[in-house]
Amino acid sequence: MKDQNALLEAPDQTVLEPFLDSTPLLAHPEKLRQRAEQDGYLFFRQAIPKEPIAELRRQILAICERHGWVIPGTDGCCDLDAVNRLPKEDLTMHIPPAVYAEVQKLELFHRLPHHPRLIAIYEAIFGEPVLSHPRCIARVVLPHHEVSPTPPHQDFIHIQGTRKFWTCWFPLGDCPIDLGGLAVLKGSHRGGIRSHPEALGLGQLGADICSSELTWVGGKFESGDILTFPCMTVHKAWKNEHPDQIRLSCDNRYQAASQPIEHKSLRSHGNVLPWEEIYRDWKSTEGQYYWKKMDLVLSDWDESVRWQKERICD
Repeated sequence: MKDQNALLEAPDQTVLEPFLDSTPLLAHPEKLRQRAEQDGYLFFRQAIPKEPIAELRRQILAICERHGWVIPGTDGCCDLDAVNRLPKEDLTMHIPPAVYAEVQKLELFHRLPHHPRLIAIYEAIFGEPVLSHPRCIARVVLPHHEVSPTPPHQDFIHIQGTRKFWTCWFPLGDCPIDLGGLAVLKGSHRGGIRSHPEALGLGQLGADICSSELTWVGGKFESGDILTFPCMTVHKAWKNEHPDQIRLSCDNRYQAASQPIEHKSLRSHGNVLPWEEIYRDWKSTEGQYYWKKMDLVLSDWDESVRWQKERICD
């Protein structure tokens, strides 16, 4: 039998500690929160049913196929010539903004973060009513020759609002390490904000990491698995080593509804479309503008945050 605790190797030869499945702790919220405080992440096997994930994958791949990036009749196999003809400046969100707007219009894309099994996880973490951020994010990672993986960073730098929000990341389909999965730096949530100088990759900001911080945690994802972590946890993406495959994933943010939220988190990702455009072709109005029915505390953006350095290396 394979040792579930055996160390793994990432594409760049980084030694990885495997994800620790926290599913058994969902019935014990106090123990769940203790593990989160200790490790700075939680990993859950089969937290979401596979059926809606497969359907959302199909819908996004259909968009990519219409634009000539995915070979018809394949499950995400790319036409590399078509992909590499895309100008690098069109890939600030992995795909051109006009195409990303098509993804943002997908009703299932916005409904999936509200699945009862996901909301139950965050109610256990926060111990109070939960707000799922309206700003849902899709990562449509094409194997473009000029695309660099997302560098190590803290999500608070890009989101702000409360320092107590969490990120939820999950692939749309199975995702081995070498397809470009996500890894977290264990325990890196302690100590506050790190400075984030410019770096290659999506977001273009990379967190300062101390030489003593060596324990990266990662592994393969199966469809339905989720990785979630507080906004101060340093994390990064691996490079997609499959030159003919697209990698699809979602990341969403959750927080206690009583905590402040920054204004831009109530817009669509990248502000590519107003909400009335996103909602125009939905089959149901249920779930639209749900945050407007909540008594939210709003906060303003602070540009100086990326230069703060509360975490000092020994």
